[in-house]
Amino acid sequence: MKRRNKGRKIYKTKEKNYYGKSPFGKFMSGALTVLLIGGIGFLGYSLAEPIVNYTQHKGDEPATEAPTTEAAMISEIPTEAISEEATVPFKESFYTAAALKASDMMNVGSLRSALAAVPQNEAEYVELPLKVSGGNIYYASSVLEAQTAIKSELTLHDIIKEIENSGFKPAAVISVFRDNIMSEAYPEGGYVLSDGGAQWTDSNGKSWTTPYSQRTLDYNANIVSELTSAGFEQIICSDLVFPDFTESDLQLLDPVLGQNDRCIALTSAANLLYDKTVSNGASMQIEISAEDILKGKADVLQPMLLSSGNIILNIDLDKLSGGISDGNTVYEFSGTNTEKIEKCLDLVNDKLVDFNAAIRLSGESLNYDELVEAKKALSDYGCKAYVIG
Repeated sequence: MKRRNKGRKIYKTKEKNYYGKSPFGKFMSGALTVLLIGGIGFLGYSLAEPIVNYTQHKGDEPATEAPTTEAAMISEIPTEAISEEATVPFKESFYTAAALKASDMMNVGSLRSALAAVPQNEAEYVELPLKVSGGNIYYASSVLEAQTAIKSELTLHDIIKEIENSGFKPAAVISVFRDNIMSEAYPEGGYVLSDGGAQWTDSNGKSWTTPYSQRTLDYNANIVSELTSAGFEQIICSDLVFPDFTESDLQLLDPVLGQNDRCIALTSAANLLYDKTVSNGASMQIEISAEDILKGKADVLQPMLLSSGNIILNIDLDKLSGGISDGNTVYEFSGTNTEKIEKCLDLVNDKLVDFNAAIRLSGESLNYDELVEAKKALSDYGCKAYVIG
């Protein structure tokens, strides 16, 4: 899809902008993938064997080869980079939704008020944050590990009834691995230091759940089964990411966490959740933030390894306004919301090329009407799939 030409646009960063692969880069990346596929497949299976075994269907033959992520080959653009007719060649999707907030999920009254504020002509689905970043659960779950995290009196029956009465379809959003509550209650669900069993915590003193823990995988799979059995038609899995490990962290943790093929653990976990979702007749999408892509944290976006080809790209306009740094490059976003969205899509489009992509526009400082207005930027790319909120 080509963006309509609005004239020359100059993008500036404090250092340098990175764009997609050149044709030569793509050729070399493909060649490296062929050469490395056998060795990485064997190594990846050894490192992620419990996860692969868990997700393998009965009667399946053991895999003899496993594709791997492409080698990183990026071309540098000078400090003043010109973008005249940038393309966003990701595949078409027609999913439209409005996203509610955790504060809307406290009781029937707050949910009903939030639904009344969503214009009927803007969305087919309503996304409900039922397991949020940090680990809180916003419905009365019966899953064992969820009991210490429940923050709402709503039942799934209440939620489905209110959604249907409002004329929308239900979609559930669950944060998969950015979970501090489960890993504190069940330490085997989190990252453990390799020298003695102490639990790893991030710079804020928070533990995370890990895709290498069977208990963590079971917990999230049981949440998905509970939601789809209740009638949710769409499951959106966010936070399929690793924490921001420092070099000193990696020296204390399992060596696999510093290796390129650690993506296999994330994609295997995503495939497990996909199987749980479709077995109950629902659809699954993976939400990834533009911030994580720009920071190089989009390990899960491996089209050859993922069962689900449906992606939601979350563009948080507040975070764009503050600039995003990957440690080497600072990406600055100035101008109108439309200009920020356009620049962001130009920068991340290479990661979306093999997926059915919807764009989520979010930001705590923006109200619903402002986000709907910003959505007009997507029409320049022919993108008909979006989430507002």
